[in-house]
Amino acid sequence: MSIAVRNLTKLYGDQKAVDSISFDVKSGEILGFLGPNGAGKTTTMKIITCYMPQTSGTVEVDGLSTVERSLDVRKKIGYLPENNPLYHEMNVLEYLEYAAQLHGMQEKQISHRIKEMVHVCGLESVRHKDIGELSKGYRQRVGLAQAMIHEPEVLILDEPTSGLDPNQIVEIRNLIKQLGRAKTVILSTHILSEVQATCDRVLIINEGKIVADGTPEKLQQDFRGSESLTLELRSGISDPMQQISPKLRSIPGVGSVELLGQTNGTSRFMLHVEKGADVRESAFRMAVAEGWVILEMHRKATTLEEVFHKLTTS
Repeated sequence: MSIAVRNLTKLYGDQKAVDSISFDVKSGEILGFLGPNGAGKTTTMKIITCYMPQTSGTVEVDGLSTVERSLDVRKKIGYLPENNPLYHEMNVLEYLEYAAQLHGMQEKQISHRIKEMVHVCGLESVRHKDIGELSKGYRQRVGLAQAMIHEPEVLILDEPTSGLDPNQIVEIRNLIKQLGRAKTVILSTHILSEVQATCDRVLIINEGKIVADGTPEKLQQDFRGSESLTLELRSGISDPMQQISPKLRSIPGVGSVELLGQTNGTSRFMLHVEKGADVRESAFRMAVAEGWVILEMHRKATTLEEVFHKLTTS
């Protein structure tokens, strides 16, 4: 089930919330949709889900236009909005039955599907409780269950782990990864470690325009700057700045060397490395040749957070 977005634009008066963006999402792909607040993420997701119309451009879900075939598109999509609107006075089972009826499911299917969603989303222990009594984590699970109750082929999830504790984030993340094996998923979040752990591909939007598109690994590679290598050595040398630093600086790809500290014959260095260079093997071979004992070697590469910052700040 693919999604095709072409030259999508949304205007609010003179302001362009979305500025002529185009992208595709393939069947079975989990797309991380990133951007700062006000970048146009939620607006784009609302247009894909037929919640609001675009000003211009087209969106097709499985070849169906969101304008011309809106009702057919909605049947194929499960949507978890950022604020997760729920009826707090209903219990979990009542709410899921209500959601299934809204999607026009046949009565004989509803009972089986509710049991399946209660199991998949881990709601067994709270299925008879009123939604208003549930923790934020369980309410998010109920929101996911309603998004999936009609067995949609596409899931649009806007900040699905917002406000959750670390344990709940891991649980929801694992659930999304499991769902992504069989569905097309667009996931919006500000938690970049979650994107790295969950998404096959990342699309970054800023001021209504797409500024990056690729796998997390490719974006880190494309936008990386200088890197660093922390090296802790036991050498017994009393003056490491004079006797060790010059040798480390001689390694090809090393720009500069900084002594971070020295204690009882142990020295910690920070090697500032040129873009794209990996000096770990050379550093290891030099340590062996010089008789230094390596206690730690840690390479710090460009993170997805740094890529995001570079692309979304002026």
